[in-house]
Amino acid sequence: MAAYEFTISVRTQYLAEQSEPERSNYVFAYTITIKNTGTIPAQLISRHWIIVDGNNRTEEVRGLGVVGHQPLLAPGAQFEYTSGTVLATPHGSMKGTYFCVAEDGEKFEAPIPEFILSLPRTLH
Repeated sequence: MAAYEFTISVRTQYLAEQSEPERSNYVFAYTITIKNTGTIPAQLISRHWIIVDGNNRTEEVRGLGVVGHQPLLAPGAQFEYTSGTVLATPHGSMKGTYFCVAEDGEKFEAPIPEFILSLPRTLH
């Protein structure tokens, strides 16, 4: 039996040089690794993000592919990309779903686990 599964891992970074805290602009980068941990080749078709800032303001983003790509991943293959978001607060979170289609036509969703966007701790 075929298994349909992408496993998602995330690394985040605060971009101080692009941020303007005095204007409530906090810029974060995130690097996502998508690995096909299933048994059948599958393609990432679209994404759905839920972005929540520290004031609990929620933004939903939907779109085709990721950074202009719709990667087709064989079992064991992975695709990595870096993107970013701007928050009005120094911390927030993101989570979402990738919509995928396997080589045999089966559609499935790959959950993107929630991750935290936060300023690095500073020592005074």
